[in-house]
Amino acid sequence: MTYTTPSSRRQLCALLGATLLLCLHPGAHAQTSWPAKPIRAVVGFAPGGGVDTMARTVSQPLADLLGQAVVVDNKPGGSGNTSAADVMRAPADGYTILFAPLTQQTVNPYVMKGSPDMAKNMTPVAIVGRNKLHLVVKKDLPVRSVKELIELARAQPGKLNYSSSGIATSPHLLGELFLKQTGVNMVHVPYKGSAPAMQSVLAGETDLVFDPGLAFQHVQAGNMKLLAVASDKRPSAFPNVPTMAEEGFPAITFDAWTGIWVPTGTPPEVIDKLSRSLQTVLSQPAVMQRFEGLNAEARYRNVAEFRAMLDSETKTLSAIIKERNISLD
Repeated sequence: MTYTTPSSRRQLCALLGATLLLCLHPGAHAQTSWPAKPIRAVVGFAPGGGVDTMARTVSQPLADLLGQAVVVDNKPGGSGNTSAADVMRAPADGYTILFAPLTQQTVNPYVMKGSPDMAKNMTPVAIVGRNKLHLVVKKDLPVRSVKELIELARAQPGKLNYSSSGIATSPHLLGELFLKQTGVNMVHVPYKGSAPAMQSVLAGETDLVFDPGLAFQHVQAGNMKLLAVASDKRPSAFPNVPTMAEEGFPAITFDAWTGIWVPTGTPPEVIDKLSRSLQTVLSQPAVMQRFEGLNAEARYRNVAEFRAMLDSETKTLSAIIKERNISLD
């Protein structure tokens, strides 16, 4: 027969209690051990694009901070839907994360049938940055301000056109928001990417574009004209260029944000650690400078702020999509 002392019984009870706690709350263990292996960062677009470059800019300093590799895995297709579906199928353990534009959740379900339900099956972790969108017109368009552009468009309804990086992309939706708020009529000309959309304006094939910054060198060379930025602050490279709000259109404010999601069910402790780590990474001068080189801005937003942005953007863009009958089906 084996006897236990009061001291050993207390130790046994403590051990059993700790074991029960881990069984009931697996996140308690994840908090201390995560990450214990490499993290896969899924991107729904080809290498070299804006979201991919942001992911690669963040992944190395994040890996240095966490002590585990963060491996970017490109899964292009379906305007990001392929990548979202891939991450949703992954275990909810913090080892598979999604880098994506907010439009994958706020736009795709409204323009593509069968899009993954990210609002239900994924949890937002943090915003990592944004691209401002700039109203750029061709060199010989006889306007020097947003007001003059609107006057010209009203005098020639349906004759002006604007290019975009594709149907239901951020520049397209901002263009539709511009038409709605100003009451003008223009023709949309979609291209396959921001670069050809900008080039079409540079070549004079289209009249204007909401550009993420690719046109800056051509504006500086005098080959295109930058009228305004659809953001809350003036562009640092062009401090004399007003915001759309300063031009009298505060509702025409729309940034192309990029964030990180994880599968629903990921332990809160893991989400919190990942979010706080991203905040640290995004405040590093080298990372901020790299974003600036991409004509982007490193801009951290926590989980609560991220959720609020998703709700607000979904409300605004779903209304535009419905009103303008925008679809990719």
